[in-house]
Amino acid sequence: MPSFDVVNRIDMQEVDNAVNNAKKEIATRYDLRQSRSELDLDRKEEKVKILAADEMKLKAIKEIVITQLVRRKIEAKGLHFAEHEPTSQGHLKCEGAFQQGIDKETARKIVKMIKDSKLKVQAAIQDDQVRVTGKKIDDLQAVIAMLKEKDLEIPLQFVNMKD
Repeated sequence: MPSFDVVNRIDMQEVDNAVNNAKKEIATRYDLRQSRSELDLDRKEEKVKILAADEMKLKAIKEIVITQLVRRKIEAKGLHFAEHEPTSQGHLKCEGAFQQGIDKETARKIVKMIKDSKLKVQAAIQDDQVRVTGKKIDDLQAVIAMLKEKDLEIPLQFVNMKD
């Protein structure tokens, strides 16, 4: 029986490349060159750490990071920034975390959307992904098209298509 998985995976190698490109851009930007601006990627915790002199520079660095992620075909919805905090030296720091996997609440929303579509497919939650099975591949492709149209707060990928 044909099936596929709905997942939320972020390629950390591509994120690393995007962060390195962002660092190069920060080093060459005129408005960021003379100030203390840092950008670090923690691959284990899957977080981006930003240190900037003021709020304007912090916002500029966030925009650079998001632009580089989009250029690397990583959806910006997968990165969630926390509120910025002041440091003891008068700078601002901010962390951005990448969300991997689909949480239970979002998985339930996806299953409900699939069931409400009245297509002849079954959706089942499996850990941090949703498996969709059906008799016809056309129905599965209709589910993929429907989920792409919906605006969920996480990026979705459709993998493991089996005939």
